[in-house]
Formats: sequence, structure tokens, C-alpha cells
Amino acid sequence: MILAAGFGSRLRPLTDRVPKPLIPIAGHPMIAYPMAVLRAAGIREVLINLHHLGHHIRDTLGDGAAYGMSIAYSEEDPILDTGGAIQKAEPFLGQETFVVLNADTVIDLPLTDVIAWHRRQRALATMVLRPDPEAARFGLIEIDSDGRIRRFLGRPERVDQPLTSLMFAGVHVFEPGVFAYMRPGRFGINATTYPAMLEAGCPLFGYVFDGYWRVLDTHAGLAEGRWELAQPGRIAAAHQP
Repeated sequence: MILAAGFGSRLRPLTDRVPKPLIPIAGHPMIAYPMAVLRAAGIREVLINLHHLGHHIRDTLGDGAAYGMSIAYSEEDPILDTGGAIQKAEPFLGQETFVVLNADTVIDLPLTDVIAWHRRQRALATMVLRPDPEAARFGLIEIDSDGRIRRFLGRPERVDQPLTSLMFAGVHVFEPGVFAYMRPGRFGINATTYPAMLEAGCPLFGYVFDGYWRVLDTHAGLAEGRWELAQPGRIAAAHQP
């Protein structure tokens, strides 16, 4: 699933008429980059959620054939936030291991490695995490030496073991059991679902990734991403749209 329903408020006025996932980056719509990561991992069935100017996304991507994929759409009215969007998509996602990415993130991620690691850990959920000096500003995800998430956004207050503090890179791998920690309606998965799963003792893991990553949700991030992705070899050929 690619999350693409947001308003792109921090990119206004660009997003007043163009949905954020269709803003061009190095000759491709922004959403083509997470689609390329999925395609490189052999994932061909993709669900995209829609709200703000969603008809433009549907008209541009169509059934996905031009991208070597089969695309379905999940319309939201009202918008459901990340957790609500995933919960609504349970009929599409809920039969086997599934991946969720953000439409506004470019990441040079070997997704097949992440999925294999997730399965070896017998994880219910795996978050792709990255070291960053600004991690505390975005919200810390803290893992132990085995990669298991022990603290999430400061909860619980105390853990009696050494932890590594990282930040979320915008990619999740889930097992269908995650839906037991969701309910219909609007909610954020990081604010609501993960804390409940951590409190319940669920096996949550963090896959540490230190390769290329860029979020394109601000004017500064968009400008930097456009420059970086115009440079040859910035991301692997397999992850080029």
C-alpha cells in the first residue's frame, strides 16, 4: 500500500491544484519512486489511498500497467490518517505479509532484504529506521541489540537495557495480525496502533537502514530531492522509475 491521500499542506501553493504524489521529481511523479521500490521487490499488486485531488492520481496512474503493476484505489471521504487508511484496506491487505510506504518519500531500500529479515524475526510489524542527528525532533524509536523495538516515542518511560535511538524512515512491513490493534475511523498508526502493540508485548522490530532517503514534503526537501535525484547514480537503477 502507498499512502497518498494527504493534503500536502506544507507544499502549498503547489498542492492547491496538483496532489503531492504527482509533483515531478527528476522527470517522474513523486509516487513513481515508492512504486519502483515495490516493483524491484517483486510486488505487483498495489493499493493507493486517495482523498485530496485523488482523481488526478487515478487518471495519471490508471490501472498501473504503464508501471508494470496492478493498481487498486481506496477512496477516503473523510480522510482517515495513516492508521485509518490501513484499517480500511484490510480486505485488500489482510491475507498475508504486506508493506506500507509513503508517497512522498524516496528511499534506496532493498525491500526484499527487509521482508526476509522481518520474517526471520517472526515480527508482527517491522519499521524501517535510520540514524539521524535530528531523530529526537521527529520522534525516537528505540531498539535493543536484537533490533526489537523497546521504546516508542518515549513510551514506556523507563527500559532497563541499553537502547539505540533512531527515526522512522516511512516504510512498514506487517503481518495481518496488526488489524487486531486497529478499529475503524480516523487515527494515526504511529500515535495509536504501535503504542498499543508495544504495551501488549507484540514482537515489533526495527530494520536499520543508512542509505539514501529523502522526504519531499516541504519546499526545502523538494528542492534538495530534485537536485540529488538529478545526479547520476544517486539511487540504484532498480529503484529508478
